[in-house]
Amino acid sequence: MRKLENKVALITGGNSGIGLATAKLFTQEGAKVVITGRRQEALDQAVKEIPGEVTAILADASDLDANKAAIGKTVETYGKIDILFLNAGIAPFAPIAEITEEHFDELFNINVKGPFFTIKEAIPHLSEGAVIIGNTSVVNQKGFPGTGVYSATKAALRSLSRVLANELAEKKIRAVSVAPGPIDTPIYGKLGLPEEQIQQMGASFSEIVPLSRFGSAEELAKTVLFLASDEASYVNGVELAVDGGMSQV
Repeated sequence: MRKLENKVALITGGNSGIGLATAKLFTQEGAKVVITGRRQEALDQAVKEIPGEVTAILADASDLDANKAAIGKTVETYGKIDILFLNAGIAPFAPIAEITEEHFDELFNINVKGPFFTIKEAIPHLSEGAVIIGNTSVVNQKGFPGTGVYSATKAALRSLSRVLANELAEKKIRAVSVAPGPIDTPIYGKLGLPEEQIQQMGASFSEIVPLSRFGSAEELAKTVLFLASDEASYVNGVELAVDGGMSQV
């Protein structure tokens, strides 16, 4: 039997990178998957690439009404939610001396406020034994220059997972986090940095990863699959680092 047979999964930001890789793996393992994203053309392309049953919903992660509608559409279509993977997020970097209020608000709206209220809307529809998975980052454990606001958003999401593990215990809902290190995804092209600086950043990251390489979205997706499956039925409240050992040594 496949690991997610008869499960319903909602993946925010499921049209590219880690979200897309996870959606592909989930459907291969028997799940019915709903993905959200803020670009219709990217969603349309993702649907073509994902094997199995998938529904795409246009929803910006910072738009609370759109996220509420996505929850409603998922429940209307499939009747429940077994897996909620809060994957959508952005990561523009800047030193603290250059941070603007707009920069701060944009990151917190997308990386914290959106996921928080998506969870709130989803809770009444989560099945007993469901799992909420947050996509955090190893930056909430390290002090990388230029990541002040981004690190704060990921630390907030990590803390929220701990609270949820207690608040939702009566319904046997697990709350966990996956913390990627350097993963080869399109997000690095969206940092607002010159290409040369991105290349330098990539080289420096590789130097401090014991495995001496970036991870792949597919490797991260396999960890998310484990956390979502019954194989992790006694795994709760944790944050699993998928970073080649970068945060551990």
